Amino acid sequence: MPAQSSSHQLAPCPASPNCVSSLATDPKHRVEPFMLASTVDKSWPDLKAVVLDLPRSKLVAEQQGYLHVEVRSLILRFVDHLELGAEQGTNRVDVRSASSLGYSDLGVNRKRVETLRAQLRNAGLLL
Repeated sequence: MPAQSSSHQLAPCPASPNCVSSLATDPKHRVEPFMLASTVDKSWPDLKAVVLDLPRSKLVAEQQGYLHVEVRSLILRFVDHLELGAEQGTNRVDVRSASSLGYSDLGVNRKRVETLRAQLRNAGLLL
């Protein structure tokens, strides 16, 4: 399981291009965080429901302000790790999506984060 140092700190991306994170500073790994329309405290249950509605997703770990979900690929059943972390009282949710295996993900993790962003926006959860 990817490590976290607190309820909102996500593991850094490795050098390989099969990971994206809102905490990354380099453009090849960087995605924008999710900015909620309300505080994390109020939005977390709805955000969690949207995340767990992703196809082939399974909740692995949950703590206050942290979710770790495994998402399996359709054909070969590869496991990717989707993490969300947030501080209570804020509206920022950091996100990380990374492949378990291989070097390149052909953009799958970036696409997953942006698809999730669109779904959260459609649900009225994002600014």
